[in-house]
Amino acid sequence: MPLTTYIVGGAVRDGLLGLPVQDRDHVVVGATPEDMVALGFRPVGKDFPVFLHPETHEEYALARTERKTARGYKGFAVYATPDVTLEQDLLRRDLTINAIALAADGRLIDPYGGRADLKARVFRHVSEAFAEDPVRILRVARFAARFGEFTVAPETLELMRAMVAAGEVDALVPERVWQELARGLMETTPSRLFRVLRECGALVRLLPELDRLFGVPQPPQYHPEVDTGEHVMQVIDEAARQGLGLPARVAVLLHDLGKGATPPEFWPSHHGHEGRGVALVRAVCERLRAPIECRDLAILVARDHGNAHRALELRPATMLELLERVDALRRPERFEDFLAACAADFHGREGYRGRPYPQAAHLRLALLAARAVDAGALARQVAPAAIPEAIRKARIAAIAAALKP
Repeated sequence: MPLTTYIVGGAVRDGLLGLPVQDRDHVVVGATPEDMVALGFRPVGKDFPVFLHPETHEEYALARTERKTARGYKGFAVYATPDVTLEQDLLRRDLTINAIALAADGRLIDPYGGRADLKARVFRHVSEAFAEDPVRILRVARFAARFGEFTVAPETLELMRAMVAAGEVDALVPERVWQELARGLMETTPSRLFRVLRECGALVRLLPELDRLFGVPQPPQYHPEVDTGEHVMQVIDEAARQGLGLPARVAVLLHDLGKGATPPEFWPSHHGHEGRGVALVRAVCERLRAPIECRDLAILVARDHGNAHRALELRPATMLELLERVDALRRPERFEDFLAACAADFHGREGYRGRPYPQAAHLRLALLAARAVDAGALARQVAPAAIPEAIRKARIAAIAAALKP
């Protein structure tokens, strides 16, 4: 039997925006699971009928409707039978710009005004069913990070606020929160992800440690932007401009959490915030089940970004202590991520983007000098108990010589 299929979702949206189309999702109308299997499609959907095309391996989902049965993003009953129409399937989607279908003959089916919202650069929910899935709050925020010219429709923002107030966000599992945050961090303007979450009230529920930074002042002579939360937003956008990987972007997002724990009577000074931030970074990463490489780099940057900024003032012995503390001698590739995150922190300030950051080159030179010391040769020249101190002194001398004006 011939299938009635439509391309839907992101492929249609991105095509209309003139953007590259990555993956194509298809909806099948008027078919049963048995029909799909008989045509050679392979079933893969656990929660609803999804099949892989026998040749292209693209996803084909049966048209379906959903009914909310419990709190959270998995509390749905799915109805997928041949009598479900394309319009009914599109009605359950999140945003109008994602509820446009492309027929095999090139016709666009747009029952909910998606093309008009694309033209107006607006994120607007398709129906009140949006409120049934809290993941959609995260998706809207992530889309805001990807599509910088778009704004959230006022009625959609109000609905998102109502969802937060109803506790829907609290039902999200950590793995799904992390997945959406990580994807948003890798978008072009990641700050918009967190601004949208803050605007609808979700940030304080998902990342209270980050939300707390907004309104916390910093010394204007070092931070012309003053507000700590605004600084962090500038830093993560700088990390995106520099094309940094996910671990470095997570690190800069969390690097100043300790400033949120500074007692207000000490503002705008934040002496010791690096040490206070380590426990907060560790707690956030554990709560969100962040990958180990993201957690470890975030801890290093939170604890030692201030020392990296002071690199030009450090004595050779202190420089070696810093290199050892961040494990640079054994893991020089991760040390590059550390330096990139520290540079993004420096440049992510009002008026600082074009300024030089010689500290990075200074620290690289110190590392090269320390790693050039032949520890094996030294070990053969002194008694076993004296080996660590002999290596330490040789590395300090090498760093001093390399950095000599």
